[in-house]
Amino acid sequence: MRTRFILSETWMSLRQNLSMIFSVMLVTFISFLFIGASVLMQAQVTRAKGDWYDKVEVVAWLCPDGTSQAASCASGKAPTQSEIVQLQNVIHQELGGVVAKTTYVSRAEFFKNTFLKQYPDGVYQGRTLTAANMQDSLRLKLTDPTKYQVVSEVLKGRTGIEDVIDQRQIFDPVFNVLNKATLVTVVLAAVMVVVAILLTGTTIRMSAASRKNETEIMRYVGASNWTIRLPFILEGVFAAFFGSLFAVGTLSAIVSMFITDGLARTVQWMPFINQGTVWLTAPALILGAMLLSGLASGVSLRRYLKA
Repeated sequence: MRTRFILSETWMSLRQNLSMIFSVMLVTFISFLFIGASVLMQAQVTRAKGDWYDKVEVVAWLCPDGTSQAASCASGKAPTQSEIVQLQNVIHQELGGVVAKTTYVSRAEFFKNTFLKQYPDGVYQGRTLTAANMQDSLRLKLTDPTKYQVVSEVLKGRTGIEDVIDQRQIFDPVFNVLNKATLVTVVLAAVMVVVAILLTGTTIRMSAASRKNETEIMRYVGASNWTIRLPFILEGVFAAFFGSLFAVGTLSAIVSMFITDGLARTVQWMPFINQGTVWLTAPALILGAMLLSGLASGVSLRRYLKA
């Protein structure tokens, strides 16, 4: 009997306060759109880091034939095969616990397998280059990509090695931009959550005020505080549910349009989030919106009904 009464009161409130319900839905939609966007952006950063950091290597560029700015290449000659073997032995002896694998890449291999894939015509900055213009290198796969500095300290300045490059340096600026964008969305989401709490509480309190006579009658007949409050709380939860549902649907459409059918098809060297990522975050967003609305409504009504 009590459950039927609460549900009927909730339904009546929804019918009589459509504009208020719509405002709660709208602010919930905007707030959780920002929250969802920040979560998906961080998921994108994490996925890209996990994929790229597993693949990146430390590259020790060997001295080329001819002039070089590096003091370690003062001889003007590229290291011989025996000198390259000596360098590999040094890596094995001094960096055995850091370097998982060392691969020698000749200038011909680099030209064929890397340079020509990026520049099929062999033209770079207006010049047509050949394998003779390339450099030999040692590619080091680390057991822990964060220990690049240890490798650099051991190899930089060593005779036969012109420079040591960590490929993560190429990607870190990209991650910094993405992390800053994520931070901006988090700040905006936090602001919108505060707005959602205030607006939801105010809206539900206005709904209760518009039915003050009914709530007073319920008090006189002995209804408990929870029996009086629950229809209004359910009203806010209902609005938050649909608002967050629309936010999830919008995020899904954005991911589908701009990532799955857009970037993922043109930028194939980077792993992207997909619809699975959206639906994994959807339950948390929807439940979070409903819980937030319920708490905001409950606190607001508790103060109002005591007044």
